[in-house]
Amino acid sequence: MAPRDSAEPLPPLSPQAWAWSGKFLAMGALAGFSVLSLLTYGYLCWGQDLEEEGSLKAQVDERPEAGTAGTSQPHLIFILADDQGFRDVGYHGSEIKTPTLDKLAAEGVKLENYYVQPICTPSRSQFITGKYQIHTGLQHSIIRPTQPNCLPLDNATLPQKLKEVGYSTHMVGKWHLGFYRKDCMPTKRGFDTFFGSLLGSGDYYTHYKCDSPGVCGYDLYENDNAAWDYDNGIYSTQMYTQRVQQILATHDPTKPLFLYVAYQAVHSPLQAPGRYFEHYRSIININRRRYAAMLSCLDEAIHNVTLALKRYGFYNNSIIIYSSDNGGQPTAGGSNWPLRGSKGTYWEGGIRAVGFVHSPLLKNKGTVCKELVHITDWYPTLISLAEGQIDEDIQLDGYDIWETISEGLRSPRVDILHNIDPIYTKAKNGSWAAGYGIWNTAIQSAIRVQHWKLLTGNPGYSDWVPPQAFSNLGPNRWHNERITLSTGKSIWLFNITADPYERVDLSSRYPGIVKKLLRRLSQFNKTAVPVRYPPKDPRSNPRLNGGVWGPWYKEENKKKKSNKTKAKKMQKKKSKARMRKQLAAHSSIKCHPSVATG
Repeated sequence: MAPRDSAEPLPPLSPQAWAWSGKFLAMGALAGFSVLSLLTYGYLCWGQDLEEEGSLKAQVDERPEAGTAGTSQPHLIFILADDQGFRDVGYHGSEIKTPTLDKLAAEGVKLENYYVQPICTPSRSQFITGKYQIHTGLQHSIIRPTQPNCLPLDNATLPQKLKEVGYSTHMVGKWHLGFYRKDCMPTKRGFDTFFGSLLGSGDYYTHYKCDSPGVCGYDLYENDNAAWDYDNGIYSTQMYTQRVQQILATHDPTKPLFLYVAYQAVHSPLQAPGRYFEHYRSIININRRRYAAMLSCLDEAIHNVTLALKRYGFYNNSIIIYSSDNGGQPTAGGSNWPLRGSKGTYWEGGIRAVGFVHSPLLKNKGTVCKELVHITDWYPTLISLAEGQIDEDIQLDGYDIWETISEGLRSPRVDILHNIDPIYTKAKNGSWAAGYGIWNTAIQSAIRVQHWKLLTGNPGYSDWVPPQAFSNLGPNRWHNERITLSTGKSIWLFNITADPYERVDLSSRYPGIVKKLLRRLSQFNKTAVPVRYPPKDPRSNPRLNGGVWGPWYKEENKKKKSNKTKAKKMQKKKSKARMRKQLAAHSSIKCHPSVATG
C-alpha cells in the first residue's frame, strides 16, 4: 500500500477563498441553466426501449434470476466510457439526455469524489492491476500503436485473479494496453474471450486507424485474430452492445461472470448514427452536437445491456460499475464545467470522473458517496467481492472500498498519487529551490492528501471552459474564463474540499502543507520503476502484417536470431582460440634463446 502519514489539521479558509466559493455557486447556477433544456429534449428511442422492456417481462419471468442459490459470488459488470466529461451526464446538469445513467445512478450510489487518470492507458492499467502507473512503468503518456510496449507481463491482472476463483471473464471494447507481442493480448492477460479494438481510437464504422501517413490498418479483433467478418459498417457502440447481449444469452447465470465493457464512445472521431442528432439541432457548436448524439447512443446501449442482464437472469446478483476513463476534451465536444482543465491535465477537469455503482446487493441505495475513491480501488474491491485472494507480497495501491460504497463507511483511502512523470516537458521555472530542497518542481507531478492537492511542473491546459452549448455568447465568454499561469510558477496548492474548482492557490500561504506533500511525493518516487516508453518499431506497420494492427514481435524470429548469435559467438571463440595457439607457436620459435658464439 501507499505510504501514509497523519494529516495536519485543515486551516480555515480565508475571506478571499469564501468569496470565490460564493462567486462560483452563482456560476454553477448558470451552468445549471441548461437543465431547462431537459424539459424540451425528448429521449430518442427511450420510449421504444421502454416498450421493449415491457415486452421482455414475460421472458424474464420464464428464466429464474440468479441468486445465492446458484452462486454466492456476484456477477461483476464494469462499464468504462471513453473521454466522457464530468459535466456530461444528466445528473450533473448537462443539456445532453442520459436517462439510463441518471436512473441507474439514482437507484445506486453516485461517486462524487471519484478519480481516474487524465488519459486512456494509465486509467486502464490502474484498473486492471490496482497499481499506480509509477509502479508499472507506464507513467508517461499512452502506449502508442507503433511502440514495442504493453502492460508488464509480471503483473497479475484482475481477470486472472477472478479466473482463479471460478469466474468466466469476457472483454468487449477498447484494450489500449499494448499488443506488440502475443503475450500482451487480452486473451493472454486473463480474458476467456475478447471482442474489440487494440488501439486507442479509430473509425466507429470501418474500424480502421491511421497512426501516421502510410501507417494504417484494420483494428477489430475476435480473440487473437482480426474480425474481418464484422467489417460491415456497424457502429461500434451498437456492435459492442450486441456482443454483450450474446455473451449474456449463452452464459449460465448460476456461474460467476466478469464482464468488462470498454466502449469506444465518446472518444474522437466524432461519429454517430443520424437519428441520434434529432434532438440536438439547437446546439450550435458542431462538435458538441456530435458528441451529444454519441453520448445519447451510449446511454441507450447501457439501457440495452441492463435489459439483457434482467432478461437472462443476472441482474439480481450483479454489481454494475460505471466510470469514465478521464475527463472530457472541450475541443472534441466534451465538458468538465465548472471544473478546471481538461483531458490530459492534472487539474480536476482531467482526473475527476463520472462514476457510480448500481446493484440490488447494495445496502444503502439511492445515496451519494463523497469519500475519496480512485480507479485502483476496483482491483482489490472486486477480488474481495468475488471471494478471491490477493497475495501478501503484492504491493497494491488500491483499497477495498465496498463497505464505503455499500454501507456509507469512511474510506480507507486518505491520499492519491495522481502521477509523477519524470520525462514530461519540464517547467522552465521549476527548481529544487522552489521545492524547498525536497523536490524538483520542474517535474510534472500531482498528489492529493485528504483535502489538499499539490501540483508541480507543467500540469497542462488550465482554463475553465464554459459549456459548449453556450458558444453563441461569443469569444468574450471564453476570454473571461481564461487564465495565464504566473511567470515563474511551478507549484500550486489547493484545498479541494473547499475549492473544488481550483480558483485559490494557497501554496504561498501554507508552506508547511506544501513541504509535507512534497515529502510524500518524494516517498512515492523512491518506489517508482523506470519509465517504459520505447521508440517506435517500423515492423509495427500494418502493411507488413496483412493490413491489420496486431502483434509483430515474433518469438520464433527471436529464437532463430539468438541461435544465430550463439553460433556466431562460438565461431568467434573458436577462431580466437586458434589464433592464440598460432601466436603461441609463433612466439616460441621467435623467442627461443640463442647460443652465444665468440
